[in-house]
Amino acid sequence: MSIAVRNLVKMYGDTAAINDISFDVKTGEILGFLGPNGAGKTTTMKIITCYMPPSSGSVEVDGMNTAEQSLEVRRKIGYLPEMNPLYLDMNVLDYLEYSAQLHGLRGGAVQQRIKEMVHVCGLEDVRHKDIGEMSKGYRQRVGLAQSMIHDPEVLILDEPTSGLDPNQIAEIRTLIKHLGRAKTVILSTHILSEVQATCDRVLIIHEGKIVANGSPAQLQQEFQGADTITMEIKAVAADPQAEIAPRLRTVAYVTGVTLLAHSEGRSTFEIHADKGNDIREALFRTAVSEGWIVLEMHRRVTSLEEVFHKLTTA
Repeated sequence: MSIAVRNLVKMYGDTAAINDISFDVKTGEILGFLGPNGAGKTTTMKIITCYMPPSSGSVEVDGMNTAEQSLEVRRKIGYLPEMNPLYLDMNVLDYLEYSAQLHGLRGGAVQQRIKEMVHVCGLEDVRHKDIGEMSKGYRQRVGLAQSMIHDPEVLILDEPTSGLDPNQIAEIRTLIKHLGRAKTVILSTHILSEVQATCDRVLIIHEGKIVANGSPAQLQQEFQGADTITMEIKAVAADPQAEIAPRLRTVAYVTGVTLLAHSEGRSTFEIHADKGNDIREALFRTAVSEGWIVLEMHRRVTSLEEVFHKLTTA
C-alpha cells in the first residue's frame, strides 16, 4: 500500500513547520524519516495519520485522500506517536482488548490478535500488570502492540525504540524488518545506526524541507569526502616516516600520508587520496613490492551520522 505526499505545507501563524514537501513510500518499503527536533517530522506524520489537516497540499494512502476519506485511511494505519498514549490504570490485556475493539475486531479475532501481539512484543511476563506500574521500555512495547493490533497495512512509528534496552532494540528492529516485507513503514528515530540496519530508504528533513532522499548507501556515497585509508604495516624501519611514508606517497592519487603509530616493527599510517579513487589495491601492490607485511587496511566510509550533521547544521 503506497503513500503519496504532494506539496505538503503546514503553517503555524507565519511559521512554516512543513514547507512544500513531496515524497512517496511504496508497499514493502521501510522509510527512515529523519531530522533534528523541530524539523517537521512529527507534524508530517500527524498529517499522514489524519491527526491534523495540512495548510495546503495533499496526502494519499492507497489512493485515498486523507482529508476526504480520513476514516477509511485510519483503518489502514497503525500509529505509534512520539508521546505514547496509554491508559495507565488499565492492565496490558484489557488495554489491548480495548484497542482491538476500537479498530473493529470482534469475537475470536480479538483474543487471537492479543495473543500474537503479546508474543511478538515480548509482553508475556507483564500481560496482567497495570500499565502505570511498568517501566518505560515495557510501556513502549505496549504502544507498539496497540499500533499493530488490527494488522494494519501501513505503520507509522515515531521513535518506536525510545526507552528500550539494547536487546529490546534488536528485537524490535527485527520485528520492523519482518513487518516491512509486506507493509508500508515510516520510521522516525534519532538512532541512526538503527536506520542504517533497518531502513531501505532515508528521507532527511530540515527546517520543513527535504534535504536528502535515498538509500543509506547512496547518501553515504554522495557525501563521501576525500578517501582515507588506515594501513598497518609490519616492516623493518628505524624511521617509518622517512623510510616508508615517501614510498606510499608515490602511489597514484595519494594526497597525504601521516604516521599514526610505530612500535616493535609495526607502523600505522593514515593515507588520504582524491575523492572517488579506491587506492587499496595499489597500496597492497606497493607493500608486496617493498616486502612489507600488511596487517590491516581499512577504508573510512562517511557515516550516516556525518551525512545527517552536514545536512542539518547551519
